[in-house]
Amino acid sequence: MGIYTHEQLARRNASPWTRVQFILAPIQFIVFIISFILVVRYLLTNQGYLAATISVWIKIALIWALTITGMLWEKDVYGHYFMAREFFWEDMGNLIAIITHNAYFVAQWLQFDNRTAMMVMLFAYITYLFNAVQFIVKGIRSGRERRAMAAADLPIVGAQQ
Repeated sequence: MGIYTHEQLARRNASPWTRVQFILAPIQFIVFIISFILVVRYLLTNQGYLAATISVWIKIALIWALTITGMLWEKDVYGHYFMAREFFWEDMGNLIAIITHNAYFVAQWLQFDNRTAMMVMLFAYITYLFNAVQFIVKGIRSGRERRAMAAADLPIVGAQQ
């Protein structure tokens, strides 16, 4: 079975959350790269803690924004807010990533030292990267499937009618 039925593809194309996801996902990835560099820089040099911290907060805000809008998208397309069969592993990966991202706040609340809190974030970023790869692979597969579905609906050039 593919990612979408014809009906689900129509709902995907009609959902306002599809566009939101296409806008937010690359923004989050760019913030991830910047924040990852800032966190690693802090861990290696012990400098730039404030910049790393601000970037972490922005990254966490973006993962929440993508999770919430993704849930709304999934409801529009599949009728489930979370863990639709077609996106189970991506949702599971996202759940792990969002838990590990929020472990940063737990580390802060428990008054872990700055290095330990940033190590927690480094681990969170690794979980995010695994999940991002899942979504990229799914997106490539989805694009191929959508193009094949669109081609199947086109009349065959030169066919007799």
